[in-house]
Amino acid sequence: MTPSLRYLSVCSGIEAVTVAWRHLDFQAVYFSEIDMFPCAVLTHHYPDIPNLGDMTNIDGKELYGKIDIIVGGTPCQDFSIAGKRRGLGGERSGLARHFIRLCNEARPRWFIWENVPGCMSTNKGEDFKNLLNMLEKCGYSIAYRILDAQGFGVPQRRRRVFVVGHLGRDWRQSAAVLFESEGMCRNTSAIQKTRAKDSRLAGTLSANGGGTSRPAGNCNELDFCVPFMSAGVQGVRRFTPLECERLQGFPDNYTNIFGASDSQRYKALGNSMAVPVMRWIGERIKMVDKYDRE
Repeated sequence: MTPSLRYLSVCSGIEAVTVAWRHLDFQAVYFSEIDMFPCAVLTHHYPDIPNLGDMTNIDGKELYGKIDIIVGGTPCQDFSIAGKRRGLGGERSGLARHFIRLCNEARPRWFIWENVPGCMSTNKGEDFKNLLNMLEKCGYSIAYRILDAQGFGVPQRRRRVFVVGHLGRDWRQSAAVLFESEGMCRNTSAIQKTRAKDSRLAGTLSANGGGTSRPAGNCNELDFCVPFMSAGVQGVRRFTPLECERLQGFPDNYTNIFGASDSQRYKALGNSMAVPVMRWIGERIKMVDKYDRE
């Protein structure tokens, strides 16, 4: 029997990773989160899993031999098109350097790093190039791909870059995780083109609950384009936290703990990964890892 894969989730948020991987034979060993409300969500749902707090204070050498995967989406503010585009030089997105440090110190077989597509273009692409080079110098073979949540069963346009690394110089393992055979290929760029004007799709959720419901034909990047009627008048309304949970693939009321405010839930959900995308990546890693060890 293939041993369970043990993982450290950094910048854990409300743990889309653990929700996504709960049906797999994976074991969450540690979380790493500092924001108060996400920490409360983690304590509520996973009271037995230690939260190591600030990832900059984690000694990866102490984790050597204890984890098989490091996974996380470091803050995107300095990479985002909507941000100041400081890239790896920014205080928040510079946490990607600590992600690399932990990979180098802990030496897990796998890592998964997630971020906004803007990370590929800051400083004319040099930031992303340097990030990949640093990870390769740690001994990892790397593959990366932009995946859109709408191609994985949720009605939300949410494009994110996923970088997968496998310890060793054979690139085929990491590539096999993110890229299917031709006959099974999940062409998310084609999905984006054919469904971009689909009135049933929501735009990318933001941390303030961004995304509204408005009549079809009058929508923008952050809109949930469905007709909304009140007393016979078409109007606009904000998503509910429950709708945001569903758009991200979480169970209903997953963030509805201890009388949480809507603003707390909006922020946590808007900053999260999409659960179905992480489920697919986890399933691919399990398949490739099992084959690799047999």
